[in-house]
Amino acid sequence: MSMRSRLFVVLAVLGSSLLFGGWLLGRGLRGTVVPVAGERLFEQVLAHVSRYYVDSIPAPALFDKALDGMLEELGDPNTLYLQPERLKRLNETTTGNYTGLGVQTDVRDGWPTVLSTLPGGPAERAGLQAGDRIIEIGGKSTRSLTGEETRGMLRGPVGTSVDITIERPGSHASIPVRLTRGEIHRRAVRRTAMLDGGVGYIDVKVFSDSTQVEVAQSIDSLVKLGMRSLVLDLRGNLGGLLSQGIGVADLFLDPGKVIVRIKGRAAEANATFEDEAPQRWPSLPIVVLVDDGSASASEIVAGALQDHDRALLVGRTTFGKGSAQSLYPTSSGGALKLTVARWFTPSGRSIDRRRDDDGGAGDGTKARVERFESDAGREIVGGGGITPDVVVGDTVQSPQELALAGALGRRIPEFRDALTAYALSVKASASAPASPGFEVTPAMRDGLWRVMQQRGLTFDRAIYDDAAPIISLLIAREVTRYVFGAAVEARRSIDDDDAIRAARSLIEGAKSQEEVLARGAQRHSLLK
Repeated sequence: MSMRSRLFVVLAVLGSSLLFGGWLLGRGLRGTVVPVAGERLFEQVLAHVSRYYVDSIPAPALFDKALDGMLEELGDPNTLYLQPERLKRLNETTTGNYTGLGVQTDVRDGWPTVLSTLPGGPAERAGLQAGDRIIEIGGKSTRSLTGEETRGMLRGPVGTSVDITIERPGSHASIPVRLTRGEIHRRAVRRTAMLDGGVGYIDVKVFSDSTQVEVAQSIDSLVKLGMRSLVLDLRGNLGGLLSQGIGVADLFLDPGKVIVRIKGRAAEANATFEDEAPQRWPSLPIVVLVDDGSASASEIVAGALQDHDRALLVGRTTFGKGSAQSLYPTSSGGALKLTVARWFTPSGRSIDRRRDDDGGAGDGTKARVERFESDAGREIVGGGGITPDVVVGDTVQSPQELALAGALGRRIPEFRDALTAYALSVKASASAPASPGFEVTPAMRDGLWRVMQQRGLTFDRAIYDDAAPIISLLIAREVTRYVFGAAVEARRSIDDDDAIRAARSLIEGAKSQEEVLARGAQRHSLLK
């Protein structure tokens, strides 16, 4: 049974916005605005709507509606106008920098709750812990605040202070804490680990300004620990900056090797990017993990390494975003994020998912399957995302998963709250696990069931029991997070991950990349 189910996606703490689902070609191509013949018609329609429409609509709102309508009619979800606040969030994502406290929170039982703190950040230095409930910010109750509202109250100029009050599991008294805001850098590499058998693991979550540097530093640190092969995890990585996707691919390819080609209408949007620097780890076998959440810059890296036989791709077919955007700043303080080019892998593949010409059903996309060859003559597939060499992970839910999801229905957020409440009760009890490798017992599953019943969240117990493997995994991760911390929970998640286990079985003990590719081909033929 695959543990990376859709239910986990719904329950996941960390989400990603489609706003950031792509890499940016640049900060804007320079050009001039050419008046069009319909300009006078537009002015006439706008004047009539403004003067005679049954409801009074302010002129700025009309212009916003016209702007949104024009961009929507392009049929391109990656082209949109970014209001100043959305542009700010995009800049924070692509730079990895923001001003704040270095704390990750989410709403649990109607209260902002600490999920983790950034090592060395203001929140960690002030002693905040996973599971702390923030009940006041600046003397005001935080009850029923959204996550966005909470982040807005916690952020502010560098050097300013904010007073919060927390409740901590196991403590009967509330705790006042004063925090001083600072410059925070959100790392692009979320996890680095040394696994058994000399297998290194790096989880890259975004292609921000520092991704290439962070990946290189992570590999160097693992090499010092005795790493002999590498698993590079790009699952759920929606992209970022084009330059960083090229930079990461450059780490693993030989000079002169094509990384990506982009083609657009404007001369500036046409280019071929090639590897410039010699490989730093030429004998290091690599497996790259991908899934349907791997998009844009992630697909650039995966496609280049697959085309040049430099990595074995494992997982599920990628998202299929084969276009590039530029940012055009506007006088409003926002920006137009506009698709200006499409990109192609070194072998000539376009992996863009196009809309059906006939407006077909389903997801509105149509995969154009084409056959290509890698440098070594391996057959690779183009059209509708990048197809991995070895497919791992079911896209169809098991009967147990479907039954559990159906029983929970719209109450999944309540189940998440019950799960956290149970984990915090374990943390505050005398029976908290002594080791992060603890086994989830039937008694622990019974404990979560009792918490659910106390909250009025109940259904056929047989459905709950049939889903015991899923429930156990969720309990293990939640209890580990709050008892031992986010870093330990991350390591346990790695150990429990089916795709990582598959990657390790393909790469452990391999002496060369050719050997890994041969193992992948053998496994692929057995699965046919």
